[in-house]
Order: sequence, then structure tokens, then C-alpha cells
Amino acid sequence: MHRTLIVARMVPEATGEVAAVFADSDHHSDLPEALGVRARSLFRFGELYLHLLESDRPLAEAVAAHRDDPRFRRISQDLSPFISAYDPGTWRGPKDAMAQEFYRWERHA
Repeated sequence: MHRTLIVARMVPEATGEVAAVFADSDHHSDLPEALGVRARSLFRFGELYLHLLESDRPLAEAVAAHRDDPRFRRISQDLSPFISAYDPGTWRGPKDAMAQEFYRWERHA
């Protein structure tokens, strides 16, 4: 299992709209399956947007392979009024919004 955390800026009042965009895709398309996504959690902290994904394979590779997919482009377009790059000066693509995990601990049963 792979986990990816996407960090961006969000209009704080837009949680409902952002959730609706993903709910539509998650429930009415096969894009999550095509990307290997198993689970998605969206968080807001002030103006920060945090998007945690659990997937079968590294998400950066899957996103790169589907970047021109009309379903992926539609989601990006639908989110554009609400979500923006954390650092527009360094953002070149989705991979630039993915946080780097530097520590992990997991309790085993």
C-alpha cells in the first residue's frame, strides 16, 4: 500500500464543493480504480488543503500516466475555483504538490 499526501491552498468555505467533485468521480467513474486509489481523505486546516490517498502503486506514476485523461482534466478544472498551488512559483505539475514522507510508525497487532 502506498500513501500520498497532496498539499495545496483552498478557499476555506469550499469544502462542500471540493468534496462533491471527488464524490462524483469516486462514485460515478472508474478513474480511482484506473489510478489504483483505494481510499481518499480530504482535510482542511485554515487555508491549507490536505488530500491523503491510499493506493496500490506509487500515485505519482499513475497520475503522470493519466494526466491527459479527460476525467482527470475535468476534476482539475472543476477544482480550479477552489484549489490553488501551495507555491505557484515552483509548481509545474501534480507531483509538485505531493508531500515527502520522512517518518512513519505503525503499530502491529
